Amino acid sequence: MPPQEAPSATSSHMMKTTKRGRPFLKDTLDLFATLIVSLELTTNRQYFRSFPNSFTTDDAARNLASLKFSQSNRGPDPREPSRIVTTTTTTTFSMTRDMAKAMCQQFMDARLIENAADPGSNLFKERGVYVLTPKGLHVLERFMSKNGINGDHLAHVFSTQPICMKLLHLERRSVDDEIIVSHSAITALFRRFVGRQPNYPPESIETMDAFQKYHERSKGVALMDITEKGTGKAAVTHKHCFAAVTALEWLCDFTSVIGREEAAEMAAQFVRFGLITLVSDKRKNNDSAIIFTVRGAAGGANSSIAQHGEFRCTAKAIYKVTDEGRRLARWDLPDGARPSPNSSAANISSNQRASEDHSVDNATSEGPNSSDAKIHRRISMTEKLNASYDAEKKGQKESNTDRLKFIMEEPQLRALFREFLRSNFCEENLSFYLDVQDFKRSFSTTSSAIAANVPPAKAGQKATPGQLAMERHHEALIQKAFVIYNTYLAPSSQSELNIDHGLRNELSAYLSEVIHSMTGKSFQGHVDLEQANHFNATQLQTMIRLYERIQTHVFRLMATDSVPKFIKTPRFLALKVKLVEEDDGPLADFPLMNSSASTPSVPPGLSSGEDEVGGAYVTVSQRAAIQERPAGAAAEHR
Repeated sequence: MPPQEAPSATSSHMMKTTKRGRPFLKDTLDLFATLIVSLELTTNRQYFRSFPNSFTTDDAARNLASLKFSQSNRGPDPREPSRIVTTTTTTTFSMTRDMAKAMCQQFMDARLIENAADPGSNLFKERGVYVLTPKGLHVLERFMSKNGINGDHLAHVFSTQPICMKLLHLERRSVDDEIIVSHSAITALFRRFVGRQPNYPPESIETMDAFQKYHERSKGVALMDITEKGTGKAAVTHKHCFAAVTALEWLCDFTSVIGREEAAEMAAQFVRFGLITLVSDKRKNNDSAIIFTVRGAAGGANSSIAQHGEFRCTAKAIYKVTDEGRRLARWDLPDGARPSPNSSAANISSNQRASEDHSVDNATSEGPNSSDAKIHRRISMTEKLNASYDAEKKGQKESNTDRLKFIMEEPQLRALFREFLRSNFCEENLSFYLDVQDFKRSFSTTSSAIAANVPPAKAGQKATPGQLAMERHHEALIQKAFVIYNTYLAPSSQSELNIDHGLRNELSAYLSEVIHSMTGKSFQGHVDLEQANHFNATQLQTMIRLYERIQTHVFRLMATDSVPKFIKTPRFLALKVKLVEEDDGPLADFPLMNSSASTPSVPPGLSSGEDEVGGAYVTVSQRAAIQERPAGAAAEHR
């Protein structure tokens, strides 16, 4: 049955921009992902070379000239809750070629795309070929999953290029989209920036493939030792040094900063907090220099935090990690001796007020506001994985429930848990749970993005892109619903679940009633495609409710029976140690989200009625976690 569309309404507005003239970050990311979904990434040639999974300046400008994003949402009819209605919203982006090129320049600044022939170029050119960066793929994956977009045409891109596994997001003010600087946010960012251990690139890095090189970079900014010879003085060796430009590139590639200007401001905050310091800047006198200065409240008598920090964005500038930076990075602690992020000062100021907010001296003025720091405690990764954790004294049952939720979120743990269940002949419990989760997401929302100036596939086609997408999506949903049934719930199915007989009989009775009323035929225990195609959205909603009840049963079974055994296995204990050591300090104090999860409407650490406070959260790419990497890189990365 075709989905029923709600009445249409039209409105228009300009994209919000910051005082710097760029669009807000969320709009930039959404428009980027919408553009990529609308493109057919193919092989393009330039300078006698071929670049797969790429697009040209003309491709981007043509689609951005009139780009349509349609999103259809299913939900109960307010007047008749038992009936499911579909609401389709279509957003059209329209811009001139020059504006489209300017927007693509924003995508380059944010390190979402790069010039295929010249990756070091920072300019979006009139005649260029472009590919997605690992960060761009992470953002694209998250957008597609949130919005129910069928990405079959992009599957090859995700399978053949490196993807950013964990992207650190810094919270922003809702009014002007500026990053909220707080002690906890800078601590999280710095620990991610320098890594768990000093990252000196191996000598063999030039012989590595793209996946291996990216993995090495993801460990932290590349460091080196610098020896300076003074006039008439002994040579001095500075350890843990890095080039200023290298720092800016790293921050743009692995965090949510949207350009080198923001990256420079964050680096200047590192200087202000006493975490890095300038070693040398050997530029010539006539060379230009861009210097960023940030200001804020100074720390106490024993604090390393100064009132201002300066970062030089020059090709010759070299910085190093200070003793305070080493202490904060916890490099000197022996393996296994890292404290919980919830101990000592790691939590101080995680709700610190805008006293840590900054102003950029070379751009505007200063004027920090002062207020008191607060201590805000959240559960660390260590506690989440600890078998003795009792979830606020709620008891062992709920403790294992919390652990199972965390296992589901963490790709490496989930993969190991699947292996454990397989060895115990109950892998179907996890498979069913995850398949139903995916089915529910797909049922609620579907989206499509097309260039409006591309002619429809069929002449005279009057249906809107949203309607066509929804019809195709409805057919796919029907197939998915009954693949789940025939795989896990039908009598003698290949992965039949061991569930309560009452639940099984209730589902069987419902299917028997629907199939008999629609076809006049009796239900034989399995559903074929011809029978499934008669189901409408309301009937699928009832199927989902029944699946959810079975999901709850399966989840409880895994939490009470499988998890207690799993957390005692040697492989789990070894992975737990690895994950705790990989825990990026205060990142454990911030929410860890799958890349499919949407950004909270109220970001982590913020609540209505209070001042906005700085914080961070991490999104995890599921595709990166399961991506098949070349031998040698895969095992190390995972």
